[in-house]
Amino acid sequence: MRVLIAKPGLDGHDRGAKVIARALRDAGFEVIYTGIRQTPEMIAQTALQEDVDAIGVSILSGAHLTLFPRIFDELRARGVDDVVVWAGGIIPDEDVAPLKALGVREVFGPGSPTTATIELLKALEAERG
Repeated sequence: MRVLIAKPGLDGHDRGAKVIARALRDAGFEVIYTGIRQTPEMIAQTALQEDVDAIGVSILSGAHLTLFPRIFDELRARGVDDVVVWAGGIIPDEDVAPLKALGVREVFGPGSPTTATIELLKALEAERG
């Protein structure tokens, strides 16, 4: 499974993104990390070019309700409608339901074990056969 770890917006804190990228690599996934300060357009284009199966978006800036709709719009504009998107970072509990309504599969907050993300991706692999 090919996984994109994306870091949108102006937030320059990427330690969590790097930790999850390494944990996923160690678990056997092929991981592409975008680096910091990516636009929704850049994330969608990378997802298309790299033919990823899933996208993990790390966001700490509080702009998740603005950025996720744009990311999904950009993915759809490129015909990338078969990837699973999940979120990690500082996202208030009251924003989880609206994000899931947009199409975010899961939200992992601060302190979530890396094994939770690994289990999500393994379940996705099993679903896809």
